Amino acid sequence: MEPLVGVALAMRGLVRRGHGLAVACALAAYVVGGGATAPFGPAQAAALAAWTVVLGTRARRKVTHTGDSSVLLDVELGALLSVALEAVLLRYDGGLTGRLSPALYVLVTLVAAFARPGAALVVVAWMVGLEAALRFVTLRETDATGFATHTGFVGAFALLNLTLLRAEVARVRATARARIEAQLVRIKEDARSYRLLGAGEPNDRDDVRSDRLARASVEEIHQSVHYALDLLRRSFDLHTAVLLWLNDAGTHLRISELSTASESVHDAPFAAGDGVLGAVLARRARVSLQSLKPSFKVPYYDGPCPVRALTAIPLLDGETLRGVLAIDRLENDPFTPHEEEVAGQAARFCLRAIQNERVFLQLERAKVEQGKLYRAAQALGAALSEKDVVDAGVKAAREIASFDLAAVTVYEAETRTHEVVAAKSAGGEIDDLVGIRFSHNAGLVSMVVQNRCPLPYRGEHEGANKVVLSKRVPWPAHPSLLVLPLVIHDRALGTLVLGAKRRHAFGDSVRPTLEVLASHLAVSLSNARMVAKLETMATTDGLTGLFNKRAMLDAATQKVAAAARFDRKLALLVLDIDHFKKVNDTYGHDVGDLVIKALGEVLKRQKRATDVVARFGGEEFVVLCEQTEEKGAMLLAERIREELQKTSFRASQGGFSVTCSIGIATMPEAGLDWESLFKAADEALYVSKRSGRNRCTAWRAPASRKMAAGAR
Repeated sequence: MEPLVGVALAMRGLVRRGHGLAVACALAAYVVGGGATAPFGPAQAAALAAWTVVLGTRARRKVTHTGDSSVLLDVELGALLSVALEAVLLRYDGGLTGRLSPALYVLVTLVAAFARPGAALVVVAWMVGLEAALRFVTLRETDATGFATHTGFVGAFALLNLTLLRAEVARVRATARARIEAQLVRIKEDARSYRLLGAGEPNDRDDVRSDRLARASVEEIHQSVHYALDLLRRSFDLHTAVLLWLNDAGTHLRISELSTASESVHDAPFAAGDGVLGAVLARRARVSLQSLKPSFKVPYYDGPCPVRALTAIPLLDGETLRGVLAIDRLENDPFTPHEEEVAGQAARFCLRAIQNERVFLQLERAKVEQGKLYRAAQALGAALSEKDVVDAGVKAAREIASFDLAAVTVYEAETRTHEVVAAKSAGGEIDDLVGIRFSHNAGLVSMVVQNRCPLPYRGEHEGANKVVLSKRVPWPAHPSLLVLPLVIHDRALGTLVLGAKRRHAFGDSVRPTLEVLASHLAVSLSNARMVAKLETMATTDGLTGLFNKRAMLDAATQKVAAAARFDRKLALLVLDIDHFKKVNDTYGHDVGDLVIKALGEVLKRQKRATDVVARFGGEEFVVLCEQTEEKGAMLLAERIREELQKTSFRASQGGFSVTCSIGIATMPEAGLDWESLFKAADEALYVSKRSGRNRCTAWRAPASRKMAAGAR
């Protein structure tokens, strides 16, 4: 049935998507049947209306991209247009070879230009088939020579358009893409030279927002600087006003922005000491020159020097030389002190524009990082279990930095051992690492725990020389590695280990934020451990490690309700150590505690995974067994009794052993609620006590007045 439904839905979708092609086929049949040459009437009006509506909806979808611009859509448009064109030729030329027939080649060109290649070929085949039907059915031609010739021209025209036009479009796109990429590279270089981006930091999917902000800042800098330079050039009748910027190494100058009337400006970087500008960089002071000759070298011009007067002003950011502002004239008209002062103010304005954008970008980045840390703090605060805390911490770290592998280790100071509690990659959990324990050693994780500071210093991993976890637990040799300590109150709880396949993944832009995240993770991990400890204290007996009475009652309520709902058997064992007061009085309470712990261990060994065991108070214990009838409960009780009896205890007064008495009750025989079940088991326990102790007794209904004791 499901395959039929799937086929029906697929056919329905095809009909819904391809009803334009169905209309085109119907109109083609109507035209072939002579509808185009008949007198205009209701049928022609209906056909024209249908063609207009369907073509309009398809064209709108093609232009606005509200639907998939698929091959089917292109075929529908081409088929509808070709049907209309053939109808126009028949109606106004009386055939397909009249004065309007070249319009077919125009249509072929449009289809080749705007349709997909596969759709274009289908439409051309459709046009050839439609023309054949019109010639040999509608017009009743008998000579196929004209049709063959026309078909050959249409096919050749279509192939030429598809080949040449597509090649030209691909070339234009490639050129535009290369130009855009070059502009992006130039903007990125400008951003780095303006110190808007850290040197050597890659731009990946985690740095999209930062990269966008840097590009916007570069554009703002260029606009501000160009405004100042253009104002200088127009005010002082300059030939060129140019801002030249030094690279990070201080070895080359490159035009950052300029306003010029020249067409011979040299845009490529040039050595910082070249030509007349070398004196500015060497002296770090303003230089004014006049009576320049064509043989003089002004590096930002190609060929001979075209200017006769030049002033260059260094841009100093504190004590650091960042670039040069140069202004020049074609005439040998030296710059006045006033003009040089205004040029100096323009240089300071350009430098301030760059500094302002740098501060703005730093503030924006800080806001973004604070947002990430805020979301991380919220997620960590909402996590209560250790696993949830670790998952939230790794997820938050992935939002801050891009990495391929993350692991969280915890450190046990008492045993000086580390354990990997979580290990995640892009594909999910890494089961081979989770749960691995290793001793404190000379590896990076151990060193980070010991020194409580992140390692390696630059976040670079030399796999052959560094041990991350331990020698027997290899870590992938990713180029980038960062081990962060999880520290709270000067005590290291463990580490957060991050690895990335790309280099410089943990640079200065993300490292401080990751360190703050590690602090939040440490606090949340400590809180989760405290919550787990409190939950354990609230539900566990401190002496035996079994459930306490409160936890047992909660579990019993659920298991009794489930047994009653699904009509399952449920057995309850109530145990009591025989003459336990005498043990305390004779050997002391510390020995009595050892006896209680020993019985707890016996119960842990004998119980099934689905059984619930609890110390109910003093020397009394209970065992709740799901899907267990009286016979099975009796066998379990006998094993418990016999193993405890075989256990030997030693005290200063000598060795001794103890026994226990057990009462058994089953559900539904003893009742359908916990109170009835426990009361019945307790009554059976007292029967064991009164019958001589060290025995197991199953509860019997009061009507029979019989209690059956199990044989020892």
